Amino acid sequence: MTDMTATPAETTERTLGIILVSSSAAVFGLTGVLTKSIHADPLTITCWRGFVGSILISLYVLWRRHRSSNRDTLRLGWRGWLLAAEGALASIAFISAFKFTYVANVAVIYATSPFIAALLAWALVREPFRLQTMLAAAVSLCGVTIMVWSGFGTGNLFGDGLALLMTAGSALYMIMVRAFRDTPVVWAGAVSAFLLFILGWFVTDPLAVSARDAVLLVTFGGSFALASILWTEGARLIPAPESGLLGSAEVPFAILFAFLFLAEIPPVASMVGGAIVLCAVFAHAGRDWLVARSQGAAPNIS
Repeated sequence: MTDMTATPAETTERTLGIILVSSSAAVFGLTGVLTKSIHADPLTITCWRGFVGSILISLYVLWRRHRSSNRDTLRLGWRGWLLAAEGALASIAFISAFKFTYVANVAVIYATSPFIAALLAWALVREPFRLQTMLAAAVSLCGVTIMVWSGFGTGNLFGDGLALLMTAGSALYMIMVRAFRDTPVVWAGAVSAFLLFILGWFVTDPLAVSARDAVLLVTFGGSFALASILWTEGARLIPAPESGLLGSAEVPFAILFAFLFLAEIPPVASMVGGAIVLCAVFAHAGRDWLVARSQGAAPNIS
């Protein structure tokens, strides 16, 4: 079997990849808590997050480029700029959504982005849509419908709508990343973060924040960069299905942190809908991981 024939170096590499991707999911899970803990408006938050995040991610990109013998170009071209702009818009909706609804709602709705990406890929470029993905997407849609329906008559419906908009934007971003394979994606992410800084600087007053908020804003930007770097490094060391499965842990982390730090308990409908979505997401990701694991093991069986 694969695990039995792996060398110690390969085992260590895989273990490190699991730790890095899992840590990335945990850090990403802090997004809702940090957003709700900051009193500033969403554009000010995205401005600071973009400023700090773009600096740290840029330093990481330049460091990795310096270490690599293959000096890939950092030229974005129109595709890279389009990727950066689309990512910036999705980020604004993402941050804003936390201000208007429960952290659990945003996290769970965002978890459906791979299914929406699969649907958009089928509609736009006729990429095959697997039966298991179709079933998982249908189940997830039921869960999201329950969550959003419960928002009618409350102040959460607008936030749920922003979460859906952000999820669609993230799904489109995934498709663009696959389509623009020659584009430096991490560098485009740094530029996207810097675009948020520029927008926030001209639209709002990012310096009109309290000392407390300033500390949290710098922490938020740092956590965003850290999570992105951890995921990038970890995903290089493990198969894509496994990184996707581990990345799904961001959702329970976000819900747990919201409960621990904000004492936020979503309504029953949100918990029911969220449980349905999480079952679909983990079942789908888990099946992909098992298939990839069995296919990797097959050649060693004789």
